[in-house]
Amino acid sequence: MATFRHEDPPTHRPEIWLVRHGQTEWSRDGKHTSGTDLPLTPVGEEAARSLAARLDGGAFGLVLSSPLQRARVTASLAGFASPDLDDDLREWDYGRYEGITTAQIRETDPDWSLWTDGAPGGELPDDVELRVDRLVARLRAFDGERALVFAHGHILRVVGARWVGLPVADGARLRLDTATVSVLGWDRETPAIDRWNAP
Repeated sequence: MATFRHEDPPTHRPEIWLVRHGQTEWSRDGKHTSGTDLPLTPVGEEAARSLAARLDGGAFGLVLSSPLQRARVTASLAGFASPDLDDDLREWDYGRYEGITTAQIRETDPDWSLWTDGAPGGELPDDVELRVDRLVARLRAFDGERALVFAHGHILRVVGARWVGLPVADGARLRLDTATVSVLGWDRETPAIDRWNAP
């Protein structure tokens, strides 16, 4: 798998804040949700509102969101009503596994892992890597101090892995709950994870 390399150490190092959307019925029930455009539950809406106290609207020079409503509404309730929509932030396409749980999938495919196998009729890990790498390049090129991103569980876990040059499959090691905040930054010139899955 490709890794990000710089011929010279980056001179500008933006800090990237990642927010997973609030709870939906399917995220609550452990069902894979990619293109199904579900609303937040009341619990998810309340959690999204609570993010406003942690996210200073003036601190972010760039605000991006997945175009799906669970991310857009989370952004709005958190105080960011007009994020730039980026298709690269859509959730991993689960294909024929949309709307079912991992336990249900493993009844017929006991060794299945999204991280290594992808989804039949959906995206493979290499497909997701391609668009996440494009997103990471955009975020690293941002010339402000902080950027804010609202998106989904699996895609943000891949963003975290790829930010630090790890393969897509290592996103499996980065648990990410709904309505949490994570921060990607730098250790001198080396991309680093500053904070992960903070409630």
